Amino acid sequence: MKKTVVIDVVGLSTSVIGEHMPFLSNYVSRKHLTRIEPLLPALTTAAQSTYLTGKWPSETGIVGNGWYDRTDCEVKFWKQSNKLVSGEKIWEIAKKEDPSFTCSKMFWWYNMYSTADYAVTPRPNYLADGRKMPDCYSHPASLRDVLQEKLGEFPLFQFWGPGANIKSTQWIADASMLTDDLYDPTLSLIYLPHLDYCLQKFGPDFTKIHKELNEIDDVLKGLITFYEKKGAEIILLSEYGISPVNNPVHLNRLFREHGLLEIRIERGLELLDPGASKAFVVADHQIAHVYINDPSVREKVMELLKGVSGVELILDKKEQAAYHIDHERSGDLVLMADEDSWFTYYFWLDDEKAPDYARCVDIHKKPGYDPVEMFMSSKLRAGYKLLRKKAGFRYVMDVIPLDANLIKGSHGRTGVRPEYQPVLITDHKPDNERVYANEVFNVILGTLKNQNK
Repeated sequence: MKKTVVIDVVGLSTSVIGEHMPFLSNYVSRKHLTRIEPLLPALTTAAQSTYLTGKWPSETGIVGNGWYDRTDCEVKFWKQSNKLVSGEKIWEIAKKEDPSFTCSKMFWWYNMYSTADYAVTPRPNYLADGRKMPDCYSHPASLRDVLQEKLGEFPLFQFWGPGANIKSTQWIADASMLTDDLYDPTLSLIYLPHLDYCLQKFGPDFTKIHKELNEIDDVLKGLITFYEKKGAEIILLSEYGISPVNNPVHLNRLFREHGLLEIRIERGLELLDPGASKAFVVADHQIAHVYINDPSVREKVMELLKGVSGVELILDKKEQAAYHIDHERSGDLVLMADEDSWFTYYFWLDDEKAPDYARCVDIHKKPGYDPVEMFMSSKLRAGYKLLRKKAGFRYVMDVIPLDANLIKGSHGRTGVRPEYQPVLITDHKPDNERVYANEVFNVILGTLKNQNK
């Protein structure tokens, strides 16, 4: 099979390819750029799972970056096991046809315990004293040690949160090239998250994001040059584009005001109790899953949602089938925001009673996605917390603001304007002007088989 690299440039769309990305602009002028019709939901884990299986979320089971586990009665976000993804993976199919085929999976999601030959993914160490230490997980385990010996510790705190910057993306690119030199995999899957940060914070505002565009352009130049010298076929793609938003929608607060949420008070702070709630919302960018534990409130929930400004679609299980998102993990209702809106997870009515995790970067405890984690409420406070850390004292890095109006870019919906759609950049022109998300699988497999002419 033909050596191939698939580089996932998060948030890339034609809206940002231009003067601030000179290398990529020149590269695209010599290639074929095709827009991808976003799937529902146009989110990281769902899109990647569809690209790698050719199956819709209704088949893979990846209906979002997180969902409500009806057995555990817990909301679970950003899990890592590849066994959560149903469907045969592209590397499994390729290996059946060519036993010498190997795959390197560099930071694409659901990267633990898969059948890929080589894998690296973020995985902090959680120490007994409560500290979270930067680290990563790899298969084989020795690969992690080799990479961190050569590149230094994986910069976890630059991968997400208010400190997120180009260092994490550059580390991933460098690790991918080192892994390629070590193992020469047939297929390399590389995830570059850098544009996700600035575009969600500021939207496509070039006065604020030109530096980040230039930085990712430099990383792409290094990666593409490296793989061109190796004679690899190169596919650039994105899972979604990020479009401007200005309207955060607080659905859990609405449900609470109408007696649908169950709230526990612990140490004077409030916690959402999803298992005891009559109905609640798992918010995920511009998508929200509504789980209804008490069937008697279903009509009440529907009437409430119909009156919410910012909700464009309300899909019951039957209607979800038309969008390929009906699955046992999906909500009793799935909501899609309009183009100006996005959904918060906020459920408290008084910021003084917000749970302690609300002001921290804590992607696993929050019962929904929180893009405000990319902002910092006070650099002075953060500096004080770091001093406590260095001095060996216990500390809580509670520096995240509670102002959802800070967010200016989002994604997740279908029907976005063409300039904000995800893109597919290849050597060979696809058969159609536009490809659907599940067809990306065939493009990758066809490239591996050297069938795309």
